[in-house]
Amino acid sequence: MSTPRFLDLPPGVRARRIRTPVGAFAALEALPVRGVPERWPALLVPGFTGSKEDFIAILETLATAGRRVVAIDMRGQYETPGPEDPAAYTCAALGEDIDVLAAVVGDGEPVHLVGHSFGGLVTREAVIGGATKPASYTLMSSGPAGITGSREKAARVLLSELPEFGLEYLWSHRLEPEAIVAGIPDDILDFLRRRLFANSPIGLTTMATEVLDAPDRVDDLSEVDVATLVLYGEHDDGWPPSAQAEMASRLRAECFVVPGALHSPAVEAPETTAHALTRFWNQAEQRLLQAG
Repeated sequence: MSTPRFLDLPPGVRARRIRTPVGAFAALEALPVRGVPERWPALLVPGFTGSKEDFIAILETLATAGRRVVAIDMRGQYETPGPEDPAAYTCAALGEDIDVLAAVVGDGEPVHLVGHSFGGLVTREAVIGGATKPASYTLMSSGPAGITGSREKAARVLLSELPEFGLEYLWSHRLEPEAIVAGIPDDILDFLRRRLFANSPIGLTTMATEVLDAPDRVDDLSEVDVATLVLYGEHDDGWPPSAQAEMASRLRAECFVVPGALHSPAVEAPETTAHALTRFWNQAEQRLLQAG
């Protein structure tokens, strides 16, 4: 039996485009392999320099629980085009896109909303704004304000070098050597290169500024009545685990630490992450149905 490649889609998962009043968004949609979706759907939003593929490893397991799960590329990311306008890539502007996507994906039903890393800063804008009323909200490996540590340094390097030297320089002098040293397999390396060059350079620089300079909006988010989960890796090298635990406390949110994982639990510990999300989503649905 051959070993599945990174981008081989699991059973029940297909690539599609989600058409909305503000444009079409590239997506991976997962449906139960057997039966039909009986639970409320979920919308997964990736981080800075990320894409829908960051969720591939958890999609089948999430859908098996009986729901439709949609992972997207945000505007300007990988296979979703974006304009040459920096204003389109702020957290506020991208959050408005999430409002519209949640309405389309939900089609009248509440949506379980998940934001990974920078995607957490974006999705919280949608939740705080009030137009999106999710069934639940998960901050995955995200933090209260601008990113810190080694990932802060990487974002500052991108911000300083991309406008002057371009994507080819950034890839060949920074990202590719780091990936090779980390032992990234060739098929994933090829994908990372394709994804980087498909991103909007203007989007990348604006998002880098946003992830570095994001204000602390935890108090604003705590005013929203929504079941919230803060989920992160035990060894997260983005926002420190201690900062995410403190954020969970301020939000009066459930907190789940994924053992052994770093900044991408959906990649590094997919089964643990998928089961934690499914349990949280099921409990949130039960509470809402009982209250309603």
